[in-house]
Amino acid sequence: MTLDPDAQRALEIGRAAGGEPFENGSVAAARAAYIASFPTQQGDREPVAATEQRQIDGPNGPVTIRIHRGIGAARMGARALLYLHGGGWVIGNLDSHDEICRWLANLGNAVVICPDYRLAPEHKFPAGLEDCAAALRFMAGNAGDLGIDPIRIAVAGDSAGGNLAAVLALLARDGLAPPLAAQILIYPNTDARQTADSYRRFGDGFGLTAATMAWFRDRYVRTPDDIADWRVSPLLASSLAGAPSAFVAIAGHDILADEGTAHAERLRADGVPLVLRHWPGQIHGFVSMGRHILAARQAVSEAAAWLHAQTRAQAD
Repeated sequence: MTLDPDAQRALEIGRAAGGEPFENGSVAAARAAYIASFPTQQGDREPVAATEQRQIDGPNGPVTIRIHRGIGAARMGARALLYLHGGGWVIGNLDSHDEICRWLANLGNAVVICPDYRLAPEHKFPAGLEDCAAALRFMAGNAGDLGIDPIRIAVAGDSAGGNLAAVLALLARDGLAPPLAAQILIYPNTDARQTADSYRRFGDGFGLTAATMAWFRDRYVRTPDDIADWRVSPLLASSLAGAPSAFVAIAGHDILADEGTAHAERLRADGVPLVLRHWPGQIHGFVSMGRHILAARQAVSEAAAWLHAQTRAQAD
């Protein structure tokens, strides 16, 4: 399958913008470059019914969360989604994935909450994961105040956020976090060993490179031993059985394609209800490139429709 023309154009725009690969500079420079890229990649912010920011208690101090109430979301007892942004555990913030959160809020008639979790290397594994779990506990414990249904809380994330979402889904299964109704994993990072063949096929020239992914991982883990920890590599968990129903989106021209697909196949083999959606002509990060890639909103629309159906059935 050849590259989608929209994806090809997005890559060309990125190359024309220049800039050093993240791994060639400092973490601060990588974060600044990532923030500067938002206006050229993402579309205009879609209005939602209401937006607010709060600070909640985290395991090592306050965590800022952004709350979007979608147009059409119920005033009380709404379905809710905890969205965990991507960025290799090192970059990204509440603004980097705000477009996706707004789409999910409106398309899913949902309340979407995104935490500004701590980033590596200042805060290595499991700091960011702990902040995400704290946000989930806040949602479950304050459902009435938030106007959400505690039995219709789902988790979602893309890339490293998809990693955190997949891990949180397993923690919830094991009773180590509040229960989850569903999980949405968008081109998730599930195997920090980084040995899948898609690292060879798409390791350079398709946006996220193998060198950058290794740079991200090595700043996230405390020691090489963490790589085999299932909370870093959820594909290595002994079993995925009992995890919440899953929607997994894979970009075909992505170094994470094989491990994301393998995770989905393990979910299915372990009896987890699954929708696996391939976007063969797309690149890593395409859902965050709504200004140029039409499939970005299409993918989010599919995920939102699936979430709507999943949580409606549970409410009934």
